[in-house]
Amino acid sequence: MTGLIATVFGVGRIGFAPGTFGSAVAVLLAWGLHGLGGFPLLLAATVVVIPLGWWAVREETRGAENDDPSEIVIDEVAGQWIALFPLSAGLWFAGAPAWLFPYPGWIGAFLLFRLFDIWKPGPVGWADRKGGPWGVMVDDLIAGAMAAVVVALAAAIAHAGMGA
Repeated sequence: MTGLIATVFGVGRIGFAPGTFGSAVAVLLAWGLHGLGGFPLLLAATVVVIPLGWWAVREETRGAENDDPSEIVIDEVAGQWIALFPLSAGLWFAGAPAWLFPYPGWIGAFLLFRLFDIWKPGPVGWADRKGGPWGVMVDDLIAGAMAAVVVALAAAIAHAGMGA
């Protein structure tokens, strides 16, 4: 059970770029959650996935030398969902159609999250160096938050320029 959660039903076992595939699956799941229940459902799912992910990571790495194996991608799901918060919340509060998930927003959130997750600037690297289940999860949560801030700023600038 914990292996399925930690690898997001085996997505993390893809032979190359498991974090990128985990993030891509997270975008698709976020689109589905947003379509079914808008931002409140995406937020609720994120609140559930974070402790569930921490637990699965803890159980999967218990006694292992490597506390952050590449096949664990539940942390990418949580971080990517946070990166998508500005898009989902903006659409929800604007009353946009439920299944609308415009491409500039999700592509920007995806690319920015991957950039911060791989590059590990400042607080992302700090959390990553902490190790253990906490470090595995929190570095992605911080990367997601950083991506969300940039996405929100980009949206504000773009919408101001369009007069919307």
